[in-house]
Amino acid sequence: MSTINALCTEDSTSPTWSVSLQAGLARVIILHMRIAVGCDHAGFALKQEVLRFLREQGFTYHDFGVYSEERADYPDVGFEVAHAVARGEYTRGILICATGIGMSITANKVPGIRAALCTDVFCARMSREHNDANILVLGAKVLERDTALEIVRTWLTTEFPGDERHARRIQKITQIENEYNRGGH
Repeated sequence: MSTINALCTEDSTSPTWSVSLQAGLARVIILHMRIAVGCDHAGFALKQEVLRFLREQGFTYHDFGVYSEERADYPDVGFEVAHAVARGEYTRGILICATGIGMSITANKVPGIRAALCTDVFCARMSREHNDANILVLGAKVLERDTALEIVRTWLTTEFPGDERHARRIQKITQIENEYNRGGH
């Protein structure tokens, strides 16, 4: 499995995160990436692994909870993370519940959020390259630890290229969202 070596360098204007990927992957520059992370009780153990990975790789994150395996309702944390990302307080978010479905539904109710439930590395890459997903959702009971961490790594280091066809499609999604938010359905 590839590992990430994250280096923080500062110039006179802003910090730049330079993430060097082994195994022949291209260099990715991540500016000011702040990650909001949350889970329900079923995702707690996997969230701990994700937080350890983020910490080891030098990513900046905030843990929105939950903080134990005591039963909790996924919409509460899912909304908090999605709202924080939508407001621009965090660059991206990661949500974890048993299947990922409940967190996906919750997060995608927040205007401006494009939450992607990813079950493999291909989906993680495509969610960034084609959909500019700003929240990654994982199912703790459907993913092995190593697969989940590889999905996180891929998702965090894949940028949206912004080509015309994908940008146009995202704009159409935003227009649909805006139409419903105005009550014009």
